[in-house]
Order: sequence, then C-alpha cells, then structure tokens
Amino acid sequence: MNKIYLTLCLLTLLVIKVNAQETLTYSLQEAIDFALENNRAAKNAVRDIEAAKQQKWETTATGLPQIDANIDYQNFLKQQISLIPAEFVGGNPGEFAEVIFGTKQNVNASATLRQLLFDGSYLVGLQSAKVFLEISENAKEKTDLEVRKAVINAYGNVLLAEETIKILINNKAVLEKNLFETQKLFENGFEEEESVEQLQITLSSIESALNNAERLEIIAKQLFNLTIGIDIETPIRLTDVLDDLAQKNITIDLIEAEENIDNNIDYKIAFNDKVSKDLLLKLERSKSLPSLSSFVNAGYLGFSNSFTFLDREQDWAGFALVGVNLTVPIFSSFGRSAASQRAKINVEKAKEDLIEIEQQLKLEAARAKSNYKFSIEDYQIKQRNLELAERIERKNEIKFFEGIASSFELRQAQTQLYSAQQDYLQAMLDVITKKADLETVLNITN
Repeated sequence: MNKIYLTLCLLTLLVIKVNAQETLTYSLQEAIDFALENNRAAKNAVRDIEAAKQQKWETTATGLPQIDANIDYQNFLKQQISLIPAEFVGGNPGEFAEVIFGTKQNVNASATLRQLLFDGSYLVGLQSAKVFLEISENAKEKTDLEVRKAVINAYGNVLLAEETIKILINNKAVLEKNLFETQKLFENGFEEEESVEQLQITLSSIESALNNAERLEIIAKQLFNLTIGIDIETPIRLTDVLDDLAQKNITIDLIEAEENIDNNIDYKIAFNDKVSKDLLLKLERSKSLPSLSSFVNAGYLGFSNSFTFLDREQDWAGFALVGVNLTVPIFSSFGRSAASQRAKINVEKAKEDLIEIEQQLKLEAARAKSNYKFSIEDYQIKQRNLELAERIERKNEIKFFEGIASSFELRQAQTQLYSAQQDYLQAMLDVITKKADLETVLNITN
C-alpha cells in the first residue's frame, strides 16, 4: 500500500513538473533580437523574400530552353469514310468509291525544344524581377523596424504596469496605516469622523486603481508575448527596470543627428514604386517590338488497327523538324499607344509621390525630434514634481496627526502625490517610446 501511494505521489509530481511552464526572462535587447526571429510578421517577411527569389528565377527561366513532351493516342470508334473516283480502284468512270484512309488506332509521341531568341518584354521582366526582390527586402527592413518599435512599446508598457502596481501597493499600505491610526484617534475622541471617511475614500480609490493595474499587467504581458512571437499564456519576467531604461534612452546627440532621407525605408519603398512604374512603361513600349523564337520538334508515329503499341514488333515512323517563329506587331488600333500613355501618366504620378514622401519624411523627422526632446524635458520636470509632491505629502501627514492640517488637506496632498507618481512613470515610458519613434524615422536599429 505504501509503495502504491509513493508511486502515485511521484507520478503527480512528475505531471506537475511537466505541465509547469518555464518562466522566460528578457532584457529589452534580448526581446528585440528574439522578436526579429520569431515575430510572425517578421517570419512572413523572410518568406516573402524567398518567394521573390523564386519568382525572379521563374521569370529568368522563361528565356531559357523549354522542353515539352506530348503523347497523343487516338482510337477511332468509327473511322471517317472518304470518296474517290471509282476508276482509281477499277470501277466505272463517273462513279465514286468509299474508302477509309489510315488505321483504326494511332499514337503520336513527340518532344519539342523551344528557345526564346529575342523578346523585349522578357528583358523588362528580368529587370522587374530584380526590383520585386528589392521591394521584398525593403518590406522586410520596414517590418523589422516596426517590430522593433512594437517590442519597445510593449516592453515599456509591461514595466509601467509593474511599477504602477508596486507604487499602488506601497500607497495602499501607507493609507491602511493612516486609516488605522486615524480610526483609533476617532474612537478615543481625538479626531473627527470625517477624517476617517476621507481616508476611506482615498483607500477605496487606491484599491480600485490597484485592481485595474493588475488586470492591465496581464494584458500588457500578453501583448508583449504576442509581439515577440510566443504563446500569450507563457510566463515572462523582464530584467530591465523602467527608471534605468529611461536614463539609458536619454541621448541628446540623437536630436542633433542628421537625417538621410535617401536611407529612410519609406523613401526606398516609394523609390521602388517609381522604378516599377518606369518598368511598366518600358513593358508597354516593348510590346511593339518583334519577338523571335526557335524550336526543334521530333517524335515517332505508330499505326495499327488494334492496340499493339506495346509490342516489340510494332513499327514506328520517326520525324524531326526545326523552325523559327517571328512575330511582328503591326497595328493594334492604337491600343498599345494608349497603354503606353497610361503607363507614362503613372510614372509622372510616382515622381510626384516620391517628392511628397520626401517632404513628409523631413517633417516627420523634425516632429519626432521635437517629441523626443520634449519627453526628456518632461521627464526631468516630472521627476522634480514627484520629489516635491512626496515632501508635501509627508509634511501634510505630519501636520494631520499633529492636528495642524485637516483631513481634506491631507487628501489633497495624497491625490497630488498619486498623480505625480503616475505622471513620472508615464514620462519615463515616453522617453523610451519617443526615442524608438525617432530611431524608426532615422532607420536606426541599435
């Protein structure tokens, strides 16, 4: 009996150990590196590049030798009758005789080798395939930048939620202590009931905020997991601290960094669009050029009134031919001209879009620098405000228990402190996220 019980205990512990999920730990840089490999959008971007490479080869292969094989088997259920002059087979002149040409069954097995010698659209297609690969690579770069920014935002939100919970727990403990002491003073006639009620109101607000913060922490962690590409229920632990991370992300030199619009990924994508429109114009114009190709066809023919094509004695007649095919476009009722004009219009539009993107990116870079600079200034101000709010709250707490300040004044000081705490946390997060925004605009990935 003891052995059975011991076995059951061991099996239970084993099941618990297997089912227990390992907590994954990440620094911010580790999270970014992991996401660039495992984020679903990033993985699909890699697949898009591979697909573009395959498409490039697919386009190239159309101009290389092509070999097709064909086997054609025919079995006439009822053969066609033809009429010939009867005197050809010993009949009366002026009459016709019914004859059947050929055998009831036949097989035609052949192979054809084709080689494109010249086609303007093929040359344009090769250029287009190369551009398409560049578009896919630029899309991957754009995706990586967006993933990096999303990870930074998600990481910061988790840290914000954790710090918020710590502060609220500490505030709750202080309030509970104040409420307990005030309750005792009230019971002994040294304090008014209103003072107790004021503290109860503040405590209820803190408890509600704490419950909400705990729910938000769960959501923030799930969003972080989704962003880096792991199951949303996987336990995680972040090793960076919000305050330290904010300090590390204060880089004044970044505000003075010169923006190179040509290296911006959005500019590259817009430029790719213009190039693709140029190629479409070339394609339409190439359709007026002649197309030249050659071919070699060879095979065997077999004839029989019954299916004997698998027999060794079956006779096969071979054939072979070589040829050249030249196609010269002559007149399309001005259809090709209209298509070329339409493609030319799209090229002009793409040029305007490129100029517009360039101007927008300059404006976006200036705005991102301004926002980042403001976040640093705001962080420093909020830090000082928090220090002041803490001192004010401590003074009012002392005054309240010494009977100098009212409960209303204490509550005001506490509310001001709680607001300063949240403002400071948000200011730290803003420094991190605004820097990420600026780095995204400047195409900085480290």
